[in-house]
Amino acid sequence: MTEGLIRSSKSATREALSFCRQCMGMCGTVVSLDAADRVVSVRGDREDPSTLGYACFKGLNAAEAHNSSVRFLKPMKRMPDGELVPVDREQVLDEIAERIAAIVEADGPEAVAGYRGGGAFFTSSSVMMVPAFLSALGSPKAYSSVTIDQSAKVVALGRIGIWPPGRTPMSRADVYLLVGANPLVSVSANGFDTRNPTKRLRAARERGMKLIVIDPRETETAHFADIHIQPLPGEDCAVLAGLLHLILEAGWQDHSFCDRYADDVAALQRAVASFTPAEVARRADVPEATLREAARLFAHDCHSGPAAGSTGADMAPGGNLAEHLIECLNIVCGRYLREGAEIEHPGVIHARQPIRAEVIPAPRWWEQGAKSRVGGFGQLDGELPSGTLPDEILEPGAGRVRCLISHGGNPASAIPGIEKVEQAFSELDLLVAIEPFPTMTTALADYVLPPTLQYERADLPIWLYESLVSPEPYTRYTPAIASPPEGAEVVDDHVYFSGLAKRLGLSLELLGEPLPVGTPLSTEEILARTASQAPIPFEEIKKAERGIFLPGEKQYVEPGAPDSPHRFSLLPQDVAEELRSVAAMLDQPPLGTEPYRYRMAVRRLRDANNSAGLALPSIKARVPFNPGFMNPEDMAQEGISEGDEIEIASGHGAIRVRAESDPSLRRGVVSVTHGFGALPRAEAKYEDVGVSTNWLTSTSDASRESINAMPWMTGFPVSIERVEGASDAIAVTS
Repeated sequence: MTEGLIRSSKSATREALSFCRQCMGMCGTVVSLDAADRVVSVRGDREDPSTLGYACFKGLNAAEAHNSSVRFLKPMKRMPDGELVPVDREQVLDEIAERIAAIVEADGPEAVAGYRGGGAFFTSSSVMMVPAFLSALGSPKAYSSVTIDQSAKVVALGRIGIWPPGRTPMSRADVYLLVGANPLVSVSANGFDTRNPTKRLRAARERGMKLIVIDPRETETAHFADIHIQPLPGEDCAVLAGLLHLILEAGWQDHSFCDRYADDVAALQRAVASFTPAEVARRADVPEATLREAARLFAHDCHSGPAAGSTGADMAPGGNLAEHLIECLNIVCGRYLREGAEIEHPGVIHARQPIRAEVIPAPRWWEQGAKSRVGGFGQLDGELPSGTLPDEILEPGAGRVRCLISHGGNPASAIPGIEKVEQAFSELDLLVAIEPFPTMTTALADYVLPPTLQYERADLPIWLYESLVSPEPYTRYTPAIASPPEGAEVVDDHVYFSGLAKRLGLSLELLGEPLPVGTPLSTEEILARTASQAPIPFEEIKKAERGIFLPGEKQYVEPGAPDSPHRFSLLPQDVAEELRSVAAMLDQPPLGTEPYRYRMAVRRLRDANNSAGLALPSIKARVPFNPGFMNPEDMAQEGISEGDEIEIASGHGAIRVRAESDPSLRRGVVSVTHGFGALPRAEAKYEDVGVSTNWLTSTSDASRESINAMPWMTGFPVSIERVEGASDAIAVTS
């Protein structure tokens, strides 16, 4: 097994090549290790052919995570007094399996649920273990961070149809329109090249690509924009419908593409007729001239670049409609690969298949299969919406969730309505968390099972979304290069699932093939099976220490069936109804009535990925809590000074934060980073952990989307009030 050894330093450490697995960037790294193979430091690998030396703060901070004093190093069990104590792994698995068996015996397999977070998705050997375990058990109760993030994209494809070749890639785009996305910080956006994102964006701009950004803040990405539209948060639907209005009115659509593949173009034009530049400008509070300039640049002056949305649009009211309208922009303007075009990433780990230029009609997956007991929400990509999970636990009756296995995630922090989430998780008969650090979820867990961290395990990049990680057919392998701390009893995540499956008499499957029960596969063997469809042998991938751009014949878009009747559904009935609802609000005051005169906007940090890593000392030193960012003119108008305590209130609750000036933020908005805070029961001080924005949110029907039950986490009205006097602990109220 190669270790990527490249040299030794004077301090007797060695350096090994690997890559970071904390976000979609998958940055190539050089890891410095001591004589005991402990991680000492990490730096970006300047010779990495994919990420070109880039690494962000959270990736460079891996040594602190690996050696953290608060890291779980042994399986933990919660005792009657509430304390977590270390317990032998075999004993823990025996107890968990016994309790799961009793729950299934009493209430059936549907009483057992599983949740996957980033820690699961970024662990290639274990990413499919939750669905495999639930499938073997016979439970449809699979949840993940995907359905509490950008599931609107799945809804949009399900309602409009699918074009297998995909959108025009960024490398061939003469324009890129981003809605609610800041990939230079999040290192994640649908189709944006995030391999060293700033360098890739600069290169694209130098070759002539134009950039349009729709975001209430002049983000790090918007700084590079040719046109920046700064609407009020939650008004993306109005802006997007307004752009479609201008494009269709001017006749700038791709007529040949629309005539061949799109239904309802004329009906769509009628549906957006009321979204005139003047009406949209008033509602979204943006200059009318900027809307016109953006429409002309995207649809008239440019011809080959897509529109793409991210969390800013997807987590706001109307998120499903916003993603649908984004896809309408791409269809109307023909921003897809056509017959004969080269497919840049035809598959590396995924098996390559013929890709044809034809529409797969709107599948509306959620209308078939399992449904949530509360609300009747259907499955999206094999999962039920995470916004329904608290109700599935709290609602009595057959099928109530009594056991939850959380793999590499923090659902207690991720799911809105923090008081309800705490209540629900507290009422579980069994909560198991596979997690390396204390979180809101582990604070409620009956058992905590500690996994290895990234440099302690062999891995592949996130193969589920490989074409989003790299627009080229590139992949790489890393061995385990580091050792866990002395005395640690951590194992790779899949070991826990195979151990439970063995005790419960279950046969797990991976990629359609059963895994052995008696002698479980090693991590190496699982990765080899995962890569079995790659164009070259797994052993060849392993030899390429800095990864490999897969050789082989290029793949091109093949002709579609000439007699195919399938077309995009631009305006299905439910979309038409949603669009009418937005149109009906055009003449209403955008900031509402007193006291809700501001809009809430959540934001990401460069320093951490959601809640992961916020407790590490170096990150706490940089961001000890999450301020309430405001435009300085708004602060002056409200009599708020830097550092003042302010209360932000919604229709569901209130939080208190420290005010901080942010000139890049448009007026009428307060912005607070999500992922901070603690459970209500902890009564933690704001100055110590910040506060959860989920006090302001809810999973009730009135505050979430249809179809995917996506709670509104940004873009909703709030009030702001300066709090007189100092408080020992900044409180939250419901």
